[in-house]
Amino acid sequence: MQREPPKCKVRMKVELDRFSYLPSDVTEKILLLLSTWEVVRTSVLSSKWRYKWAMLPCLVFDEECISYAASHAKFVKIVDHVLLLHIGPLHKVKLHHRNLLGTEDIDRWILHLSRNSIREFIFIFSGWPDYQLPSSLFSCRDMISLELRNCLLKPPSTFMGFESLEKLRLFRVTLSQDEVERLIVCCPLLKVLRLENCSGFTRLKVDAPNLQVFDFGCVFENFCLEHTLNLKVVYIALKEDIDQREASSSSSNLVKFFVQLPRIQILEIRKYFLKYLAVGSSPPMLPKPCLYLHTLVLRMNFSDEDEIITALCVLRSSPALTNLSISARQVEQAVVGEVNSWLHDNQIFLFPELRLVKLNRISGIKAELDFVRLLLSSSPVLERMTIMPAAVHNSSELLKKVIQFKRASVHAEIIYLQK
Repeated sequence: MQREPPKCKVRMKVELDRFSYLPSDVTEKILLLLSTWEVVRTSVLSSKWRYKWAMLPCLVFDEECISYAASHAKFVKIVDHVLLLHIGPLHKVKLHHRNLLGTEDIDRWILHLSRNSIREFIFIFSGWPDYQLPSSLFSCRDMISLELRNCLLKPPSTFMGFESLEKLRLFRVTLSQDEVERLIVCCPLLKVLRLENCSGFTRLKVDAPNLQVFDFGCVFENFCLEHTLNLKVVYIALKEDIDQREASSSSSNLVKFFVQLPRIQILEIRKYFLKYLAVGSSPPMLPKPCLYLHTLVLRMNFSDEDEIITALCVLRSSPALTNLSISARQVEQAVVGEVNSWLHDNQIFLFPELRLVKLNRISGIKAELDFVRLLLSSSPVLERMTIMPAAVHNSSELLKKVIQFKRASVHAEIIYLQK
């Protein structure tokens, strides 16, 4: 009888979970692409993934997390759980809160973060009334970036400043004049400062030797820069038209503003700030030219000759200017006369490097047309002028007049865009 061959033993090779053995830096990059709630859910993948999320240096509790929680109590529970079990350094936290049932939980979270050497903190409050931040926030001495929205800020009397802070953004934050100025001056390394729609002060002095980017859009009566010689980028808006008639005619807001901006490269003047700069006696040129200014954005009232003269002073003082954008601020009445002295005084001046010009909301009044004529005839290397009219009904007449103007540059192209 023939013996049957022995049966082969089948060995099952269990393939290991590849994700569990990824390098730690790769795992961190994957987790950083997920929302905080999705990161926490990775703990159910395996025993090796159970606490990987707890070592992430960045946590985000945003609108997505709030929507997932569906209730204030669950959202609080999620944040408490993540913060309590977190291991290692915590570099960045973004926290959005709606103030559904009080703010005691926020106080507790900020106190916890102040004990963890946090470096970047973004706090957005969307409830009412505005939330007053606890004093524990001001003990975060290692912070390098701080962004606050919709809250009250009152530094304690013992506050000595954020020694490492480089970026500060306050949006709809209420604080007094002394508090905002003390906050700025007590951040010696500050490089980026953004103040938008803040309240509680009407005068502001910015004293920041290392400041490079400044974005300021508020309602104010007086504004002053001190020791800001390193500023390169400035966006500034006076949100409401403030009566400046009490200012001395011998004092020039324009000169005082630019004397602290010797290295300015990009300047955007919005709303009514050009009118503020026009207060006082504007010289034909600034005492010191803006040698590095290459981009200038203006919001200008062409019915105000003082604003036009102020703008031309800046243009004449900017030999390196290559990009100019002007948006006309519409007013009810036009008061510039038939003979414009500013046009006569600038007919022989050149804008040697001006290459790109954008003119927005142009209605076709004489002062606007004279300004366009001046730019075309005084810009020898101009490449493109884009004009966007304020209304369609007079656009054809406006175009007919503009294309007849003399151009100093043979390469100048006029682009006319209708809305």
